Amino acid sequence: MRGLGKGFNSIPLASGLHISLKNASGVTFILYENGGAQSTDFKESVAGSSEQALTFLNDYYAGNGVGGVWTHETADADATLDDDSNFVKKDTTLFDCAVIYVGADELSAGFDCIEATVDAGDCHAIIHDLTVQRGPENLAAMV
Repeated sequence: MRGLGKGFNSIPLASGLHISLKNASGVTFILYENGGAQSTDFKESVAGSSEQALTFLNDYYAGNGVGGVWTHETADADATLDDDSNFVKKDTTLFDCAVIYVGADELSAGFDCIEATVDAGDCHAIIHDLTVQRGPENLAAMV
């Protein structure tokens, strides 16, 4: 078994989906908008119900989306991040792509799902450290 199913699962079109972290250590969201503004809201839920804002965001990594080179950032287009639940991508080529990790341990007690909703562009989710490893064709649904 290789990466998919062993170390991670992937949801390429993840915006607005409740992603379960019951059987994973966390999720990395890759947010992309080519040369435009992008706002992302983060929420947590219990099996997709009882949504509430997830206030966790203090930093992220930014890049242009094509080079694999990243800078560590602690402020978005609005202000310095301080346990925020909303992220506004800076509107420059150097910041076309943002990568944000959320650990399952960052969810409130009793909550097991996370949702990232973008107003424009793409939102890709990579779910990490699967508790049960399977071949890709046998992976359990994550939403």
